[in-house]
Amino acid sequence: MAAEFLSRTKKKLEVEELQRLGAALIALAPAQLDALVLPVQLLAAVREAQGITSHEARRRQVQFIGKVMRKLDPEPVRAAVAAIAGHSAAARARQRRLEQWRERLVGDDAALTEFAREHPWADLQAMRALIRNARKEIAEAKPPRAQRELFRLIRTALEGR
Repeated sequence: MAAEFLSRTKKKLEVEELQRLGAALIALAPAQLDALVLPVQLLAAVREAQGITSHEARRRQVQFIGKVMRKLDPEPVRAAVAAIAGHSAAARARQRRLEQWRERLVGDDAALTEFAREHPWADLQAMRALIRNARKEIAEAKPPRAQRELFRLIRTALEGR
């Protein structure tokens, strides 16, 4: 008889939170959804909701997804969605590390040597050109096109591709 008492308000808040998580699943791209390990019934419900255009039908489907999620542990799903959305601490740290490398490379010539030592597979010729263009953009107050490309190149190098 030591069952934990939950008020109706608390139960409703939990259900609404599961529905928000379901809506986040619906918003994912099909490739991102395929990367998640989800129960078959939940995956089918999410895929069906992605094809629904009617507001009311979509709302009912989100409620159904919430009902399905009540039967399973939402924490792994929540963590996976947070990682995909970039809200996890690891994703933020990775993003910050990429930004720091970009800032160092644009600001200091010696940083390229250090980057090349740590990541010998990186395309240094393209990186030099992008660094030169990024410095020119900063000096001329132009839009940061080369900086974005440099960021992508750094991300590719850090992932080891």
